[in-house]
Amino acid sequence: MPDYQAPRFLTELLHARSPSGYESEAQAVFDRHVQPAADTYVKDALGNRLATLNPAGDPVLMLAGHLDELGLIITYVNKDGFIYFDTIGGHDRSVISGRRVLIQTAAGLVKGVTGKRAIHLMDDADRKKVPEIHEIWIDIGARTKAEALARIAIGDVATYDHEFELFHGSIGAARAFDNKVGAYIVGETLIRLARDKKKLAAKIVSVGTSQEEIGVRGATTAAYAVNPHIAVAVDVGHATDHPDCDNRKYGETKLGGGPIICRGANINPKIYQRLLAAAKKAKIPFQLEADPRPTGTDARAIQMGRGGVATGLVSIPLRYMHTPSEVVDLEDVERCVRLLVEFAKGLEKGDYAHW
Repeated sequence: MPDYQAPRFLTELLHARSPSGYESEAQAVFDRHVQPAADTYVKDALGNRLATLNPAGDPVLMLAGHLDELGLIITYVNKDGFIYFDTIGGHDRSVISGRRVLIQTAAGLVKGVTGKRAIHLMDDADRKKVPEIHEIWIDIGARTKAEALARIAIGDVATYDHEFELFHGSIGAARAFDNKVGAYIVGETLIRLARDKKKLAAKIVSVGTSQEEIGVRGATTAAYAVNPHIAVAVDVGHATDHPDCDNRKYGETKLGGGPIICRGANINPKIYQRLLAAAKKAKIPFQLEADPRPTGTDARAIQMGRGGVATGLVSIPLRYMHTPSEVVDLEDVERCVRLLVEFAKGLEKGDYAHW
């Protein structure tokens, strides 16, 4: 396949380390790329980034993609200098051990490895068990508690040392496509709309939200602050095109098939139809998913903001969610940007998608 160049904005977000509550590296990337295109730009108390275009426009459209990712937070150091932690976000415990990690400290990065008892030292019953979090530790090569605490502190956070890499054309792996792709998409959509905002009726507010992985917390306050009429959350969704995934349970979506447009109770039916129409008008391939309940995304919080928001959800198909090597086709990411640009341009003054 021909060489594929990932956008610099997206690449920088993927390299940024930003567990929930510690989003500063991703915030800095969002600031650098999105703020110059915005008419106004606000940083709030929860760490959200709110970039506004066409501030006098109507209706108000909020686009939301979260900046945070999974991580580990240091909770205890034993007498021999081994570091214990808790998880930030929903980890699969079976893939935590044996990983290289980077601990963010006040003095810079500290490298370490997650460890557990070797299989040779387990009996048959232990070998069949997934270790509990307190049975895994981080080894930074320290020999004593004092030596470890001279290098790290309680409350420091760590991320897996697995960096973004394209491995086949536009298909790549990264530890945090969830949801750096969403933050990129909402920021890049505003950047592109800024080049041609004369065609916009709507006020656009692209929000890089914080703390989604621990309860859609940034989106909750951002929706109150923005008070949008219409919103679209952008996140990742499960590509179900791999072995051992039952389509009868999880639907049928695939990598490279285009953005996934959600339908269900969390989704305003008029917004769903307009997203569909925008995709067809721009000749963008798309996929559908159905969700009968509030989704596990920022859309859940935004829909219930203030007096209610006409909300949609678009997702990027992703394999191996919440593992150190999530897989995405970046063509789907580009298609999602184009979809949201078309959607935003199609909004008309005074139409708030009430039904």
